[in-house]
Amino acid sequence: MATTLANRAAQNQSAGLLRLSFNFLRDLSTSTSTQKPSASSSSTSKKPKRKKKKNLFEVAQFLPDWGLGYHMAKTHWTDVSYEITKINLYKDGKHGKAWGLVHKDGVPAADAPKKISGVHKRCWRYIPHLSKPGDTAPTSMKPAENAAPKPEAQLA
Repeated sequence: MATTLANRAAQNQSAGLLRLSFNFLRDLSTSTSTQKPSASSSSTSKKPKRKKKKNLFEVAQFLPDWGLGYHMAKTHWTDVSYEITKINLYKDGKHGKAWGLVHKDGVPAADAPKKISGVHKRCWRYIPHLSKPGDTAPTSMKPAENAAPKPEAQLA
């Protein structure tokens, strides 16, 4: 048992020396190839990283109620958007299915919602200037005001 341990230790030392020699040669070859630091630094100037585009679900996750009622469109579409009516998410929250009403020039182009194709492609954006669900808030308050009876009517 002691002899096998001694043999393994000797093999590890020889492998370590071989590895060191290869590392030394690699470092030597890379240091001689970059003798012009000024030319290489100008050619490898830092470019700003491109922002990763988002799919429909990554855009919708930051909107209230996962974007239901909000307008979204692909970046290359002009004057066409979808008003999101239904979203089925998979467990990871980045994939799923979505349905919506097609809008052209801000006007609904269809009566019934349809399944949105290409929801996993990374080219979606939120369109803030079209109507939001919060715009209908004043009309929803009228039934609440009428529901409460006036104190004068209770006395009569």
